[in-house]
Amino acid sequence: MLPRSPRRAFFATFAGLVLTRAGTTRARQSVPIVGILSTRSAQDSAPLINAFRQGLETELAGNNYIIEARWADGDYSRLPALVADLLRQRPDLLFTPGGEPSGLAAKHATSTVPIVFIIGGDAVKLGLVQSYARPGGNATGFSILTSLMEAKRLEVLNDLLPNAKVFGVLVNPRLVNVIQQSAEVQDAAHKFGDRLEFITASTVTELDHLSNDLAARQLDALLVTADPFFDIWYKRIIDIVAKKRLPAIYQSRTYAFAGGLISYGISFFDVYRQAGTYAGRILNGTDPGVLPVAQPTKFELVINLQTARAIDLAIPELVLARATELIR
Repeated sequence: MLPRSPRRAFFATFAGLVLTRAGTTRARQSVPIVGILSTRSAQDSAPLINAFRQGLETELAGNNYIIEARWADGDYSRLPALVADLLRQRPDLLFTPGGEPSGLAAKHATSTVPIVFIIGGDAVKLGLVQSYARPGGNATGFSILTSLMEAKRLEVLNDLLPNAKVFGVLVNPRLVNVIQQSAEVQDAAHKFGDRLEFITASTVTELDHLSNDLAARQLDALLVTADPFFDIWYKRIIDIVAKKRLPAIYQSRTYAFAGGLISYGISFFDVYRQAGTYAGRILNGTDPGVLPVAQPTKFELVINLQTARAIDLAIPELVLARATELIR
């Protein structure tokens, strides 16, 4: 029996069978093992992993499977050891949500185990695939281009606060594509005539200083860029921003439903569900090298009107008309 841990979960689907003896079961029957390597935490990822499982189970059509999950909890330096541990379990497939760090860690660790990734940057430039149409090799998945979405989020902030000129931008300097991410925001700022104040945080201690960083700058609003580390600590970020009564925009609806003012980005639930279907197709025999890298087509603008009232902010009709969901 593999050692028990709160970060190791074993699931069998459809019939509700729970496999507690994963090692001996695998020796007796061919039950595929899906390894999950994530930069995020188990707690904040639970709803998304459920969406992944929905897609996976649709493709497996009643067959059992086992999930082995490893969580970096925002500490990207742990990923090489975590993926090495996963590979010792002999997984049939690796699913690497949570951005470039987990996808690259898996790709560097194995050239034979199929990988389904979800990343924010360019999969070709990162070396994960040869091309979007024909990935080749052992990896494919979803490039959600979150770094490119930062410019769109800044545009929303400009529509929300047409007289604002100084925007704070919270970035994680340890993110693989932080340079591209920052450049996209800077290019957009030039277009709108905005001045940006970049604020960095990559640890919980640095997040604890965020309140002082915000107080020290004369900001009209804040853009919290897309990063798995921020996703883990989203409640702390939202609380700090709320105490400063600062309008802020985030990448996903999770922030808006937790009290953030506004979010604009992809439907992560939809992407995780599609990633599950990719994983299921690969487990059923499809070569990952021929599955095209996909990009999202569904975007959401969510506004929390309760938060707007709390900071005495009137949302322009132009922005309200574009919203896909209003939290009243």
